[in-house]
Amino acid sequence: MDSKKLSFSKEMRLATRDIHSVSDGLVNAKLAFALYDNAVWAEGLIIFYEIFKFLEQHVANDFLPDEFHRTQQFEQDLNTYLGSDWRNSYHPRKEVLDYIKHLEELERQNPNLLVAYVYHLYMGLLSGGQILQKRKNMSKKFNFFASKTTSTEGAAITTFEDNSIYELKQKMRKIVDDFGDRLDEDTRQQLVAESRKVFELNNCVIRTVSGVNKANVRVLMYVGIVIIGIAAVRMIW
Repeated sequence: MDSKKLSFSKEMRLATRDIHSVSDGLVNAKLAFALYDNAVWAEGLIIFYEIFKFLEQHVANDFLPDEFHRTQQFEQDLNTYLGSDWRNSYHPRKEVLDYIKHLEELERQNPNLLVAYVYHLYMGLLSGGQILQKRKNMSKKFNFFASKTTSTEGAAITTFEDNSIYELKQKMRKIVDDFGDRLDEDTRQQLVAESRKVFELNNCVIRTVSGVNKANVRVLMYVGIVIIGIAAVRMIW
């Protein structure tokens, strides 16, 4: 298929399909069984906090409109999970600093390439991020020791109250497609190549999330309790 017949956003998606699958698998392996664990969830937030903040501070509003901005929402959720004084002991980990260093280098050499990060990270938040949040909300029903909270508390980054998820996705695709139409072929291909780098760097920071094994054991314990409870009810009936 001639890539010129594709929208630029679809071209970027197709070019990253394989490494995107690896990234999805890594996220599931690291976080799927630990969604109920607020400490692990907070780690997942904090590794991307600096990255989203950098993009929102350095990418023009034409490519990253205010309605997509999440820095304040990241901070709100981190306040919920880590306490309002979390910045006092916070130091970005090496992998995050390496990620930011790469973004700074792109900004110096060719700021257009930052659009690859805008597209994949924000579309990820609007897609996979929404799924993870729903799973986390569902996990509360099976965690008997979790404190009862509202569905939106601690979920600010995935809550877009003034815009529908569908509309935001459509707007992001249009921004990227219109931008791609204005680029020369060489720059388009550089952006496609940089799209793969997005997932390589994402995978590096995701691998730093700790506490997952312990969280998995606790989840399995809760599941075991549920199974035992169901079995007991069946024996009674």
